[in-house]
Amino acid sequence: MAAPSLLPLLLALTSLSLSTISSSSLSSPCSFPAIFNFGDSNSDTGGMSAAFSTVSAPNGETFFGMPAGRYCDGRLVIDFIAQTLGLPFISAYLDSMGTNFSHGANFATAGSTILRQNTTFFQTGYSPFSLDVQFHQFEQFKTRSLLAHTNGAIYKDLFPPEKYFSQALYTFDIGQNDLTSGYVSNLTTEQVKETIPVILGKFTDAVKNVYKLGGRYFWIHNTGPVGCLPYVLARYPLRAPEVDSIGCGAPFNEVARRFNAKLKKTVVRLRKVFPSAVFTYVDVYTVKYSLISHAEGLGFEPPFVACCGHGGKYNFDVRYSCGATKKVHNTKVIISNTCEDPSKRICWDGYHYSEAANKWVFDHIVDGAFSDPPNPVTMACRRQQQPRRE
Repeated sequence: MAAPSLLPLLLALTSLSLSTISSSSLSSPCSFPAIFNFGDSNSDTGGMSAAFSTVSAPNGETFFGMPAGRYCDGRLVIDFIAQTLGLPFISAYLDSMGTNFSHGANFATAGSTILRQNTTFFQTGYSPFSLDVQFHQFEQFKTRSLLAHTNGAIYKDLFPPEKYFSQALYTFDIGQNDLTSGYVSNLTTEQVKETIPVILGKFTDAVKNVYKLGGRYFWIHNTGPVGCLPYVLARYPLRAPEVDSIGCGAPFNEVARRFNAKLKKTVVRLRKVFPSAVFTYVDVYTVKYSLISHAEGLGFEPPFVACCGHGGKYNFDVRYSCGATKKVHNTKVIISNTCEDPSKRICWDGYHYSEAANKWVFDHIVDGAFSDPPNPVTMACRRQQQPRRE
């Protein structure tokens, strides 16, 4: 796939932004009192860190000044969404230490998939908290939140009242790991494609179940260009013509685009099944691919080199994660190399985007320019826009 020209992309973005602002100005922004998020490491604000091993330094150094449960040097897209909606950062459901859930909860965990995996976290790194499990956690969360308010428990102010569940924004960012897990299981690209309908069937089930519990406003991200991530490029080295013009793994991105096309059709069907709900499909793939394609022109360094890692072409070694240590003369020494300026890197640790890249992506999706329908996130409860035709 050839890299898109940046100028036409930005011109299209500007045109769509102006039309969105014009049509959206007829109604006031939505007042989302809470966010409930479902996803993987792209939106995990501390779930996996609470459940298993704590995310270590230097994660979190750019914004939080310390590890904050995120596999990033700072904020994630979900954090920027919360800030834009005037809400606090959304706490991880699995974090039980003094956590305030009054403005929502985050059920995402690193390594999560839509389909359950027939492996353990310790074997492959895939999370046991698949999307169906995340839904059951949400189900229990709602039940216990309502009980807290009904019984007048002293901690009821830490949980959302019943009305918030129908007024909240429900965000989904999951599916990438389902695609990579197929390759880990030695499936061919064609075989991975064949799993997509089953994956999206389970995704549909989860959305339907959330709707039954009151969810009405859905903000759904498609999956990014997985073939551009250093960990994929390092694990599955490819030769031309399987490497595209910017250096990404073409077969992996082909699978991602197939998944996204099917996901978009799934969202269209959900609109028909639930006409009282609002579904916004967000094309983060195009935004991320454009960022990677034009990295240096946008002020970033070469996009395939991780900021925090250990050795090799991509500063990535699967044996040594960001913050990895070893003992030298009975003293723990960090052996991962951290770049001088994370704000100049797109990839933080070989798997995840840096805060600077997350902010760039967010800035290009927040106004609806890459959404269907093209509503800004602040208007994601409105149905006045018509979805774009293919």
